[in-house]
Amino acid sequence: MNENNTAVEGLKEKRKKFLAGIQNLPSIPVVMLEVSRLLDNPKTSAADLGKLISKDQGLVAKILKIANSPLFGLPRKVSTVEFAIVILGFTHIKNIIIALSALETFNSRDDQYWNNKKFWMHSVVTATMAKYIAEELGYRKSGEAFIAGLLHDLGVSVVRQYFPDEYVQICEYVKEYEGGYIETEYKILGITHQEIGQFLCSKWNLPESLGETILNHHSPMHSKNYPELSAIIHLADYMTQYFQMGEFYWDEGLELDENVIEILDLGDRNYVEELVESYKDLVQTQIEAIAI
Repeated sequence: MNENNTAVEGLKEKRKKFLAGIQNLPSIPVVMLEVSRLLDNPKTSAADLGKLISKDQGLVAKILKIANSPLFGLPRKVSTVEFAIVILGFTHIKNIIIALSALETFNSRDDQYWNNKKFWMHSVVTATMAKYIAEELGYRKSGEAFIAGLLHDLGVSVVRQYFPDEYVQICEYVKEYEGGYIETEYKILGITHQEIGQFLCSKWNLPESLGETILNHHSPMHSKNYPELSAIIHLADYMTQYFQMGEFYWDEGLELDENVIEILDLGDRNYVEELVESYKDLVQTQIEAIAI
């Protein structure tokens, strides 16, 4: 290992220890804990769960937007959380709440380097496309793909909130030297947003599949246990950049990792391009629905 690599590895370990030692790095959000406890009780009703969720009106609004999106294709408008729970089911609602609570925990004020609406839009569009891709390809856990899509860039919002100076340095460096964000994260932080996202999943005792997928969503071939899920998230993430719809600037220059062709048994590059193009109208429809 050369001097540069040694320095980077040393900085990475320093950042990981720093992350672990931050006293106010949030523990698992209270809403997530309370929802999990309620759903562990077989006597819990939709009304009980709805009452708990309704304590957070921001969460309510986002759940209703997701429930009314084209993702579920429901025949009538969902106007209450209780109805959303009945229609979508306890398990799916639980997963949505876990992901939304995680995103809300690191909500930041907008400034010249950060736009909450764009970050939220990117997260939801990636999640939606991941669920559709998973279902089309016969991946059994499409709900898991949705959650992984929502949380895939969680580490970026952690950097924004807990390393604000470094976050600005990264943005300014990329703008001035036209480098890539991931390479610049390594240069300035010594750790990437993928690694931070996995770290947080571990801290919150979220499923290993989520942490490993977040870690490898830019390079699915490196996923040891969940390459299919990592490849699905990568493909969905790539779509937002390819269509320039629901994209997030942190993915500027993102290219398709062609290993997804083999991992997902997609035949060849031409088939992948046809598959991606077939989702264009769906992406636009989803964005319009979320923006309402």
